[in-house]
Order: sequence, then structure tokens, then C-alpha cells
Amino acid sequence: MTNIEQTVEHNGCRLVYDMCGDGPAVLFIQGVGVHGPGWKPQLDALANRYRCLSFDNRGMGRSQPVPATLTVEQMADDTRAILDAEALTSVHVVGHSLGGLVALCLALGSRDRVRSLSLLCTFADGRAAAPLTGRMCWLGMRTRVGTRRMRRRSFVRLVMAPTAKFDPDVLAEQLGPLFGHDLADQPPIVGKQLKAMRGYSAVSQLGELAKVPTLVVNAVHDPISPPRVSKAIADGIPGARYVEFADASHGLPISHADQVNGLLLEHFTATERGEATR
Repeated sequence: MTNIEQTVEHNGCRLVYDMCGDGPAVLFIQGVGVHGPGWKPQLDALANRYRCLSFDNRGMGRSQPVPATLTVEQMADDTRAILDAEALTSVHVVGHSLGGLVALCLALGSRDRVRSLSLLCTFADGRAAAPLTGRMCWLGMRTRVGTRRMRRRSFVRLVMAPTAKFDPDVLAEQLGPLFGHDLADQPPIVGKQLKAMRGYSAVSQLGELAKVPTLVVNAVHDPISPPRVSKAIADGIPGARYVEFADASHGLPISHADQVNGLLLEHFTATERGEATR
């Protein structure tokens, strides 16, 4: 798979994005504290049929500098700048977590440019993310305190299902390159991303996306985007399809890459044929 790195200057930030593959265009939007190459499990599987674009969100990884303030609307505008740079008028859009919220904002502001929506482990209201359950509070705290090894292991347990069997030390080492940083650390932009996330809601506008083919996918054990939160998106968008994984958590696109990729391919293909994906 040949990867092409490109840049576009937009509103005081040098946005860096990658392209691979050929075919109908798919734009992937990442969540909090993850760089664009974190979509590798999807890019490797889809680039043989699609032109895949992924990017580092403003202030993350190669897309610098860190902004003084950050909003979801600004992040959605960044995605439009990338589409403009590539002269893309219509793309399939895939977002995970905060990236899903940005995808919703993009679709609401530029419905003609969003061919389909795929929303993974996400929410329509940033204030609904990461509710203060016992598990969320405990693991969230442990990702920020203790030794580096303890923080890595806690982070892994935050994104993986408690029923999954894995060596947390080995998995933390494997996940580091996908996230773009050592899991013991938090990139400087994370705090601003979380604040931006909390400040945006698309709940009252979901009905406006009735004509956008939408797939919503979530996991039973996700403490950041619990099933009820994601299902509310599917309930709010007429015609949306909802799929739930019983044995997964917030790291669903990585832990269940084959199944997620299959759903994405099905959704893209059905959209292109003008069929429903219920």
C-alpha cells in the first residue's frame, strides 16, 4: 500500500493528511489523542477498493501548531479544507469517538459533501461521553496516576472489553504506534479536544440527516460511549442502521477490525447502489 503525505495550510495550522488506495473517496476522522495513522487496520483492508484519506487533527501529531482554543466546528472546517485541497465534492465519512462528533458536524454543515456516515463508538452530545460510572472513574484516574507501566495497563483496559484475554504490557506496546504516542502519556492537545467535545451537541439536528445513509456501530462494554448514547444517534437519524458488538469496548475498530471493516464495506457498497443497509 503506497501512502502519500500531503499538507494544507488552514486557519493558522499546517494540516497533514495521508492518502492511499484508489476508488470512491473515504475520509477517516480520529478521536481524542489519536493520530491519523491509527486507522491502519481500516486503511490496510479498504485501500484496495477505496481512496482513503486520514489526517492528524489540529494540534495532534504532524498537524501543528496547537491552537489557543479548539472547537468541534473548527475541526469540521479542517476536514472541509482537506476535501477542498483534493477537490473532493462527495465522500464517505467515518468517525470514531470525538471523530464521530466532528463527522456529524461536517454532515450537518455540508450535507451535499457527505455520501454516507459511519459513526463508531461515538455520541451526538459531547457531554454524554464518558459518564461518571465506577469503571470509567477508576480506569480514567489510573491512566493519569501511578508508574508509566500502570498508566499504560490502565489505558489498555479502558479501550478493551473486560472479557477479552490479552497481556496488557504486550498490547500497550502494540497500540502505541497506532495511537501515535506512548500510552503512558497524553498529548498536549487532549485537554483542548475534551473541552471542545463537551461544548458541542448535534442532538437537536439529527433529524436533518434523514437522507444521509448512516451506520452507527458500538460496543456493549464501551465506558466512553455506552450503547444507549450511540443508539440515541441511530434513533435520531431516520433510516440509520445500528449494530452493537457484545464482546468489545471503545477500541472496537482495532480489536474487531475484520468485522468493522466488513460493515464499512457493506455500508459503502449499499450506499453506492442506492440500497438501504438495515
